[in-house]
Amino acid sequence: MFRLDGKVAVITGGGSGIGQAIAKVFAAQGAAVHVIELNEEGGRQTAADIIAAGGKATVHGCNVAQQATVVQTMENIIKTEGKLDILVNCAGIAHVGKLETTSEEDLDRVYSVNVKGTYNCMFAAIKQMKQQKSGVILNVASIASSVGIPDRFAYSMSKGAVLTMTLSVAKDYIQDGIRCNCISPARVHTPFVDGFISKNYPGKEQEMFEKLSKTQPIGRMAKPDEVGTLALYLCSEEAGFITGTDYPLDGGFIRLNN
Repeated sequence: MFRLDGKVAVITGGGSGIGQAIAKVFAAQGAAVHVIELNEEGGRQTAADIIAAGGKATVHGCNVAQQATVVQTMENIIKTEGKLDILVNCAGIAHVGKLETTSEEDLDRVYSVNVKGTYNCMFAAIKQMKQQKSGVILNVASIASSVGIPDRFAYSMSKGAVLTMTLSVAKDYIQDGIRCNCISPARVHTPFVDGFISKNYPGKEQEMFEKLSKTQPIGRMAKPDEVGTLALYLCSEEAGFITGTDYPLDGGFIRLNN
């Protein structure tokens, strides 16, 4: 079950964290993985790990915020593979701040990657999926799409947009055989989290890690592989009846944190 043999999967932000985990899980299950990554060094490491494990992976240096570049990259992938079965939009950036401490530049920066980047990649993929009469799009949203998170104004805005774009695409293309869902993780233990803690809480890394872990009722952060496993299911044939749905992966955060 959940095999992706013969499938072509494009994963943005696959050079680290959640995107890297998804890329590795998909490749292990037989997909030909194409990593779209601004940080080409990280992308190359992901591809090298996949190839060393016997999988198929190609890296494409690309800024998802630039539509022309995204369209050209997607066209190159489709020309090489002849099809596009799966798109996972995982590329994203964070911002800490409430409304009054979020500058216009901050808002534009988050919007350009998290919102416009997701739009650009779906825009570049949808024509091929329509021609095929098949395809799966999976977007990575956040629990911030559904509940209020302190000091995350711009980030919450962007992930709320990811959620509603998901619903819109699922509605508009259901008759074309295209499914579109999203995953909303709570805190996931990635290198980004470690970097954030070390930058903002020097000397108190372990204390802050434990504090942030315990904000999830389950008592810990998610592992990237756990997000990868859910992504695998939602992009597999076994999930063929699922579309237009947001899947919280939150350790009980949304329903139990009261």
